[in-house]
Amino acid sequence: MQGHDYKKQEQYLRVSLYSSITIGSIKILNTMKKYLFFFFVFQCAFVSFGQDGSDQQLAQHYYNNGEFDKALIYYEILFDQNPSKINFSRYVECLTETGEVKKAEKTFKKQIGRERYNQEYKILFAKFYESQGAEGKATDIYRDLIDNLQPRSSNVVNLYKAFKAQNKPDLAFETLQKGRKLLKKSYPLNYYFADYYGSVDEQEKMIEEYLDLLDVHRSYSTDVQRVISQQIDFSEEDSPEYELLKRSLIQRSQKNPGNTTYAEMLTWLFIQRQNFAAAFVHVKALDKRMDARGQYVFNLGKICVENSDFATAKKCFQYLMNGDDELYAMRAQNALLNVQFLKVTTQRDFTTAELDETIVAYKDALKRVGVSSSSLPLVLELTHIQAFYGNNASEAIVTLTDALEIPGISMMQKSEVKMQLADTHVLDGDIWEAALLYSQVDNDYKFESIGHEAKFKNARVFYYDGEFDYAQSQLDVLKQATTKLIANDALNLSLMITDNYGLDSNYIAMNWFAKADLLIEQHRYDQAFIYLDSIVEEYPAHSLGDEILMKKAHAYQLRGEWSQATKALDELLKYYPTDILADDALFQLGEIYENNLLDPEKAKGYYRQILFDYKGSLYTSEARKRFQKLRGEGSLDGDKSLN
Repeated sequence: MQGHDYKKQEQYLRVSLYSSITIGSIKILNTMKKYLFFFFVFQCAFVSFGQDGSDQQLAQHYYNNGEFDKALIYYEILFDQNPSKINFSRYVECLTETGEVKKAEKTFKKQIGRERYNQEYKILFAKFYESQGAEGKATDIYRDLIDNLQPRSSNVVNLYKAFKAQNKPDLAFETLQKGRKLLKKSYPLNYYFADYYGSVDEQEKMIEEYLDLLDVHRSYSTDVQRVISQQIDFSEEDSPEYELLKRSLIQRSQKNPGNTTYAEMLTWLFIQRQNFAAAFVHVKALDKRMDARGQYVFNLGKICVENSDFATAKKCFQYLMNGDDELYAMRAQNALLNVQFLKVTTQRDFTTAELDETIVAYKDALKRVGVSSSSLPLVLELTHIQAFYGNNASEAIVTLTDALEIPGISMMQKSEVKMQLADTHVLDGDIWEAALLYSQVDNDYKFESIGHEAKFKNARVFYYDGEFDYAQSQLDVLKQATTKLIANDALNLSLMITDNYGLDSNYIAMNWFAKADLLIEQHRYDQAFIYLDSIVEEYPAHSLGDEILMKKAHAYQLRGEWSQATKALDELLKYYPTDILADDALFQLGEIYENNLLDPEKAKGYYRQILFDYKGSLYTSEARKRFQKLRGEGSLDGDKSLN
């Protein structure tokens, strides 16, 4: 009995062991099956992908070579796998080229059935019929598309674009006409009508469609201005489109005196043409009609300032000063002072009487508002004019010294006064008093832009005095300044010293050059030119040649002698076209012709040269902005656009 039990136990153990092995094996096999399955799928996908890629390449190869019979084999496979637009168009083209016209026709019908709402396939089908001489069938398709046009803006626009893409302008226009009847006023199609009229050179109708958009809603003004700017060249003297637009705006403004949108557009138009005097006349009327209290006139004045038309800006602000609104009268008074300041400091085209009038105006304003922390900007502008243009540095120094004691003045404002006081001391010949003030500002604001500027100007004081090594050590620190402009100025001065200072003869030349630089800062130009000319005479092949021309150009600009300045800059470009100062010369020429000689075409040429010939220039970004502005790509969108 026991033996029998033993055998049973042995048999049970064998079965259990066998079962565990079998179950383990099955698990392993199942796992292997999974891996094999995924591997198989991956291989199939890879092969399939490779096959598709191969078919695509072969199809395109034969198609490009004009072997349509061979390309047809592969495009048939590709179209069957993926009936995309490109596969479809290539497939039916191969069918047509190989004479299988009936099959091509069936394919068209099948694809249209698949893409029932895609109007483009129907137009392609009509074009197919046209290519086969079946004009009647093509016309039927076109008529069906237009006759069954649904009153949805997307349908109308898409069909218009499809006809236009297939060079069917008449059908495109008919689509728009039908769409306008269907949509009525629910969706304005003026933009597309204008697009059509522009394409067939009917400029007057194009302009009328754009302006009709303004009747839909005045919010379209910005879009209309943008599109019109792209259609009309405002820099062209005898532009018929400009005249058409101006006439239409005047007529609409007269017919609809209660609608100010056309008057605003007319003002915008004059500004694009840089006709600020005409804009001023219209803005005054617009301001009265809108009861805007002077807002439109003030905005125009600011735009005139930005475009250096100080004469019209002055008229704008004087008009407001004589108005009834106290707020705008006060703002205009400050703005007028700023205009006079800019006219003196940037154009430098003024008489002694005009300069005296400007100084008196500043003094009267300060008497009226009082000298305080809030009127400090007027103090700084007044003293700058007195010192640097009125030949009265001593009075400016007294005024600035007193300004340091203004009650409630902030530390930053005090530093601004110290900076101007130091600049004035340099002008007056006391460079070491200037150095003391620059050092104070540098110590107070080591990590601020004003501190960096002070350190740079202090380094220049030592440079003026011939202490080139010390000046260089200060400039090296400033090369890492966070203020980009100061870092660039420091780098330029540092490079100039490095390139031109070393040997005994170089020291003499550099010393003369530094003295000339200081004399120019002090507005003692004739004495400065003696030093600069002496370098050229004594050291004719000296490396300072380009720097001398640049420095002379700077001096001529400070004197307002713009033609002499351009002559010096042109010489620099002629003799040193690959020098580091070449792009500086180009940018300065652009600025002079844009702002002073008022020749925008020449200015554009210089800015364009920077963009194309000096692509790594630091002036690239600003030159692009100036170039685009001179091409008339700016806009007037009310007060918000004036930042």
